[in-house]
Amino acid sequence: MSPVDRSRLPVPGPDPDFTFPAADTHHLRNGLSLRTVERRGLPMVSLALVLPAGSGLDPEDRPGLASLTADMLDEGSGDRSAIEMQEALARIGAELDTETGPDSVVLALSLLDRFVPSGLQLLSDIAVRPRLGAADFERVRTLRSNRIRQLRDVPGVNAEAVFARALYGTHPYGHLSIGSSASLAGMDTGDVTGFHRVRYDPSRATLIAAGAIDGAAFARQAEDAFGSWRRPAGDAMPPAVPADHSNGGVAGAAPAQRLLIVDRPGAAQTELCIGHAGVPRQTPDFHALVLLNAVLGGHFSSRLNLNLRERKGYTYGVRSAFDFRRAAGPFSVRTSVQTDATADAVAQVLGELRDIGQGRPANEDERSLSMATLTKGYPRNFETAGQVARGLAQLATHELPDDTFNMFVPRLRALTADEVTRAAGQYLHPDRAVVVAVGDGARIRGALETLGLGEAAIVAADL
Repeated sequence: MSPVDRSRLPVPGPDPDFTFPAADTHHLRNGLSLRTVERRGLPMVSLALVLPAGSGLDPEDRPGLASLTADMLDEGSGDRSAIEMQEALARIGAELDTETGPDSVVLALSLLDRFVPSGLQLLSDIAVRPRLGAADFERVRTLRSNRIRQLRDVPGVNAEAVFARALYGTHPYGHLSIGSSASLAGMDTGDVTGFHRVRYDPSRATLIAAGAIDGAAFARQAEDAFGSWRRPAGDAMPPAVPADHSNGGVAGAAPAQRLLIVDRPGAAQTELCIGHAGVPRQTPDFHALVLLNAVLGGHFSSRLNLNLRERKGYTYGVRSAFDFRRAAGPFSVRTSVQTDATADAVAQVLGELRDIGQGRPANEDERSLSMATLTKGYPRNFETAGQVARGLAQLATHELPDDTFNMFVPRLRALTADEVTRAAGQYLHPDRAVVVAVGDGARIRGALETLGLGEAAIVAADL
């Protein structure tokens, strides 16, 4: 047995071979886009319907409407009640998963290949012909209101809500997808039916199948289930995402209020969210930003974690992330620290954001380790049919090229040190970062106000 040298990290091996499967594409006469990836072996198929009707399309006075509409979809269709709809799904061994993001709603089903025609019919009933009844609306709204009341006690949710509002104001990115109690109280079934009628459009939707099915068979079955789907004549389609995406923006000035405190008297810890508006998913610097973020705060041995956790002992962990969306999503650093360490933790984070683009750029060891965390396990993201379907859903949501996943590792590998440093200087802006602190205001306010961020404002999350 050869000895193990525990004084240094193992040397990463070569990147594993990976090719994302090519999708067979087709369009129905109503404009619905189809994408199929045939993967034999197991008699299973994963279906996904991608609808560009996420929370980024919420009306200004109705935050949460997109996700409430998505939650209403499986509450009955035609003569089927909500219970009968779930029983119909259970009879074919399928379970509906509904996910509402800023830019899309994804309805997903996994089922045996012989049940695909039945699954598609049910999926069509759910997405195209939901009942959207008044009694179902009241029950779903009550459940959501109760959930929001629970979230008021979660520091991280409070920080996220205040942070989004500070960055984006009245733009739909400026609120949580779940909405608020006040907005829910002002909604009725007419809001839901109107949103569904205008925003659920086959010409902008994508239907995906991955697994034991070929493209020709899927096209026939999809035509049977979705071929009659049409948008009502005369309804004008609004833009997909409003273009004015932030208060500060990538090129804009710092927000007027940069230091925001949600007061929780007696809290032993402070929840922190620090950052600013970032860039859209289709930025040409996407890969440089992914590697930059990995070095900064994307894994356990990143700069932020080694500083705040290992050296300072302020936190159990800290992470940074660019939330890439169709319009410019947020860049944020999030952590929970000891109350007495709040101000210094903020100073350390802002210092790290500044240093990586100026006096202390990412070195070769940091880039090599971060590259390994991004590339060595990358194929695991697409091992199952469900993972492939979710990958195709990402391509549809962001309108990305078919070779996006194939090019991920090569484009990361092609990055130079100068490109990563340039991206840090161009896209990280500690001088206009917003700091949201959820904690004991009496204990943290004074020290935070010494950091040059201006006077603190005591705010509420308004959930």
